[in-house]
Amino acid sequence: MVDRIDPACPSAVFPFQVGGKWTGMIVVLLVDGPRRFTDLRDTLAGVTPKVLTETLRAMQRDGLVLRREFPANPPHVEYELTALGASLMELIDAARSWSDRHMPELLAARRANA
Repeated sequence: MVDRIDPACPSAVFPFQVGGKWTGMIVVLLVDGPRRFTDLRDTLAGVTPKVLTETLRAMQRDGLVLRREFPANPPHVEYELTALGASLMELIDAARSWSDRHMPELLAARRANA
């Protein structure tokens, strides 16, 4: 389980991304099972509640996550990956592999062309 994702995560410099800025990181956090909104917010360093809500709604609209409401006291909500959402790990793992091989070259090219 991921404890915290820093906004300086190497995925922030990938030349491609899955969905919006936070989508791939949310997929990584949910791959091990459902999480509550506050857990996602606290784990994703730098995301605002508004942006997290918008991202989760977009992911729900696209069939990537399920939102479950629990009528407890106090009520709470959990988010869980669908099979479609979990399938994004193939892309994320491929991006990680590519990054492991090419990140130094990518960063050098960016510095040279800045």
